[in-house]
Amino acid sequence: MGAAIVLDAIPIRIASDPLADADGSPLVVDARRLAAMLCSGIRTVRTWDAAGKLPQPIRIGGRVVWRVEEIRAWLAAGAPDRETWTAIRAARK
Repeated sequence: MGAAIVLDAIPIRIASDPLADADGSPLVVDARRLAAMLCSGIRTVRTWDAAGKLPQPIRIGGRVVWRVEEIRAWLAAGAPDRETWTAIRAARK
């Protein structure tokens, strides 16, 4: 008979997510997660982004992501197009 392998019953978190805040919520989302937030498909998110209907994404390395806080504020403002949203944000500063 082979030796039994004993596994820890407590999962160990090796490293914290560098793109999450203190409570573990993500600070940024990719197109797939943004689509889930907006109850739409990934293709729709890509189309809206190309048409300037979403806030400007940021690029981290090769990844295209959106700030969750900005998406929430954008939705609260009525989801204006990118140009209008940029003007609203500039006026707030």
